[in-house]
Amino acid sequence: MTDNLVEVAFNIPLNQSFTYMNNTGKDVQTGCRVSAPFGKRTLTGWVIGIPEKEPQGFALKEIDRVVDSEPLFNESTLKLASWLSSLSLCSLGEALAIMLPGGRQEKDIPALGLDDPADKSGKIELSEEQHYAVKTILEREGEMFYLYGITGSGKTEVFLKAAGEVLAKGQSVIYLVPEISLTHQLVDVIKNRFDCGSAVLHSHLTPSQKLKEWRRIQSGEASLVIGARSAVFAPVENLGLIIIDEEHENSYKAGSTPRYHGRQVAMRRCKSTKATLLMGSATPSVEAWHLMKKKVIQRLNLSRRLAGGGLPEINIIDMKGEKGLLSPPLIDAIRETHSKGKQTILFLNRRGFSYFFHCHSCGYEMKCRNCSVSLTYHKNSDFMVCHYCGYKTRPVQTCPDCSSLDVGYSGFGTEQIEDEVQRLFPDLTVSRLDTDSASKKGVMQKTLTSFRKGEIDILLGTQMVAKGLNFPGVSLVGIVLADTGLNLPDFRASERTFSLIVQVAGRAGRYSDDGRVFIQTFKPGTDAVRLAAEGKIEEFYEKELGLRDILEFPPFCRLFRIVFRGKRISTVKETAFYFSKEIIKNKNHEFELLGPSECPLSVISGNHRYQILLRTKEFSKTHSLLNYIYRNSKTPSSIYCEIDIDPVSLL
Repeated sequence: MTDNLVEVAFNIPLNQSFTYMNNTGKDVQTGCRVSAPFGKRTLTGWVIGIPEKEPQGFALKEIDRVVDSEPLFNESTLKLASWLSSLSLCSLGEALAIMLPGGRQEKDIPALGLDDPADKSGKIELSEEQHYAVKTILEREGEMFYLYGITGSGKTEVFLKAAGEVLAKGQSVIYLVPEISLTHQLVDVIKNRFDCGSAVLHSHLTPSQKLKEWRRIQSGEASLVIGARSAVFAPVENLGLIIIDEEHENSYKAGSTPRYHGRQVAMRRCKSTKATLLMGSATPSVEAWHLMKKKVIQRLNLSRRLAGGGLPEINIIDMKGEKGLLSPPLIDAIRETHSKGKQTILFLNRRGFSYFFHCHSCGYEMKCRNCSVSLTYHKNSDFMVCHYCGYKTRPVQTCPDCSSLDVGYSGFGTEQIEDEVQRLFPDLTVSRLDTDSASKKGVMQKTLTSFRKGEIDILLGTQMVAKGLNFPGVSLVGIVLADTGLNLPDFRASERTFSLIVQVAGRAGRYSDDGRVFIQTFKPGTDAVRLAAEGKIEEFYEKELGLRDILEFPPFCRLFRIVFRGKRISTVKETAFYFSKEIIKNKNHEFELLGPSECPLSVISGNHRYQILLRTKEFSKTHSLLNYIYRNSKTPSSIYCEIDIDPVSLL
């Protein structure tokens, strides 16, 4: 073995590693980072091995410096990265980059864990269903469970109780939540529950903060890890339990290479370590429901609200013929709710003021100059904004095409709802919570705290107000327009709409019997809307699974999505058709090829997009073929190829 050789993987889309000489005078171990010359650049890479002999035929370059004195990862992390690289068809370096912290040094910053002593008094009595769930989970280690229960039925308490028992046995726990805002809430709860060291991992940490937390987990100082999607890679030893709260959420799927799903990685880690996987939601993904039906995952039910609240009364309002943004019944309900000293949440899954500018004379639509989407007008900043690439322009008073003055805006977002609510209820306190308002530091926490204290009468917002938030004073929820996601050209559109309605409705009346929900819609007869309103959860899943089976969509097949993007549409199209021909040439009749065709969002950030879909029931054979063609096909340097296995969106 040659001590001064190192094998390095870089965060680049090349499926190979590189050998360097280490003449720095410092020892370097597998798992450490090094800085090294690569072409005309200097890159930071990960040492994945110490070669036994020097490669022949060329002169080796030397590394510039050793970044870490102690390894960042061990053999099990390297194996997980290798599996992720193989599954998602990315390089080992790209897989390691998504898994590991990137901080350059461990600065003297405070740990984000929950190690301060807190009041541990006030034992919570479990219901019979909760007690059975905890007992079953603890008795059968290494299995997969799904905690399925209506909103407010005490899923979090089961998660915490199971976590506490696992920690008491000296094992580690990873607790995943879909939103960073929910991480903060969970941190507050856990602070009052557990004495063990805890760590927090999510994308809003600085690289140095993430590195500090990573080292605390590695050292065993923190045995409970809380975080969003990437926390599933936490380097815990003696893993006993992974919890995935709100399993149905799309945010568990990565939007860039490697496009992994947190649930898939959690299943892999639990299988290799014989740890228990515990998922939960009031609206499981259709895939999870299917696995519960097949008994691959054991379902544990929680059927009643524990805080005394009954299920809310749900009303569907047909908006055809209505002139305002809020229907008269909803306006009356808001007034009545306030007169009783209760609060209202209004939900609309679209931010901005209005999202469609058009000319009544010639039909011109104002679209983003970089993307094939309409610009959204933001009244507060007086800008037309693209929510995909961030392009901004001032609104116009005349049509750019025909100079007509007969122009206007259609559709509405949370800003316009805010204007309307303040006009209708000048005596009530109104706050808006969406990506725009929450981007200012501290605004989100301040708004939620004020609302919890009863200082805000009406909270309106986007998905942020739908996820896991629990407010005792809320007795009315209004879904301003339930149809926004139904028209998307995606086979999951119905599932998402159904889930969103059930989740938002679950915010109402959690502590009392006077909860009411108003669902405003132009499509009151749609299954997703009607069955959500009627609380017929099982009927929706059976219908949706029946439809997916007939149409041969997941979970009755596996999908591979290959997207090509670039500045020149002709080159993008040619590359997509060339790739398609290579697949057909090697076709073994184990899959169906759909496309190539333009993506529904055909242009984003100035890049034209074409896609190919492969639909198969023979995952391994199709994956192997796609891997071979992807590794051996010649894609022009100007074209970027994205491969998404089991995509959650086809837009």
